[in-house]
Amino acid sequence: MIYLDNSATTKPSEAAVAAMNEMLTENWGNPSAVHSLGANAFRRLKEARESVAKAMGAEPDRVFFTSGGTEADNWAIFSAAERLGKRGRHIVTTMVEHHAVLNPMEKLEARGFEVTYLRPDKDGFVSVEALEAALRKDTILVSVMMVNNETGAVMPIEKMIRATRRLSPIALFHTDAVQGFGKVPFKAKTLGADLISVSSHKIHGPKGAGALYIRKGLPLPAFLVGGGQEQGYRSGTEATPNLVGFGAACAELDVKGESEHLSRLRDLCREALSDVPGLVFMGKGDAPHVVSISIPGLRSQGLINCLQDAGIYVSAGSACAKGHRSHVLSAMDLPPEVIDGAIRISFGRENTQDDIPKLKGALLDALHRL
Repeated sequence: MIYLDNSATTKPSEAAVAAMNEMLTENWGNPSAVHSLGANAFRRLKEARESVAKAMGAEPDRVFFTSGGTEADNWAIFSAAERLGKRGRHIVTTMVEHHAVLNPMEKLEARGFEVTYLRPDKDGFVSVEALEAALRKDTILVSVMMVNNETGAVMPIEKMIRATRRLSPIALFHTDAVQGFGKVPFKAKTLGADLISVSSHKIHGPKGAGALYIRKGLPLPAFLVGGGQEQGYRSGTEATPNLVGFGAACAELDVKGESEHLSRLRDLCREALSDVPGLVFMGKGDAPHVVSISIPGLRSQGLINCLQDAGIYVSAGSACAKGHRSHVLSAMDLPPEVIDGAIRISFGRENTQDDIPKLKGALLDALHRL
């Protein structure tokens, strides 16, 4: 098997699985309990938070655990709107965000907020200038993803934050860093964002775990109320096996080394596939792990099926938008026949350069068969 769908999910590492197994079989107590079993679970949860914080370049007390990136995005957007809704009703985001951002925006529009959706260029990139033109004095929130999950476009987040501070001083800045975390270097303390969402299962941790970074000194309304866990922001007994597995995955991260490895594979892949008849590359593709291609005239699902027959796993854009034409590629104004033949190749740490000629051979065979 050659797995090339790492943007959808990654294989949990041995360390993450071992940590989860420990929490399920040994330290399975409630971390809020005052006896020793609970204290042991609390200690492991604290260590996991410190590990995630170190990987994010954040203070541990500013990292709040969630069930994943979707919840972190929802929390950031809805809590920001609730906090600042009396000072302004304008929000800025992009047309190429994950649906975990776009769907909350639709709900806020139904509540009377005005949302400006920035259109990308033909490479899927959203410029600082486009953001500057949209910012207003009554803008209360800007939400721009760090790395696009379908095209690999890396957004200029630091410059966008500076522009937001200058032109919309009351606005909070949120970035969905799910695809950037562990691949594009950043430090939460110096990036300047108020809110940062990350997810475990994109970095070889388990599904069902993620985190929201909340800048120091930023009070937000509670997202879930109840027993007061996560400093009162997100109540509910913590999913300690998942979160400790997340911490173990973070402890293994080598962002510089992994980024270099993935970038080599990306470049070798683009070079190898450049002479496949009819194949076109889509998107800016400057993230280290994503190559987005299309063979116009063929359907994505047919290509995926042929590659799967050869033991190679890829996807048609975002795994979270199954069965729908990509809103990202549509926003880039690509022709329908290009969008309908799109597939995403996304590399992970277990891939090697030997996978690339096998991918090319399987694509050529698929082209012949289809």
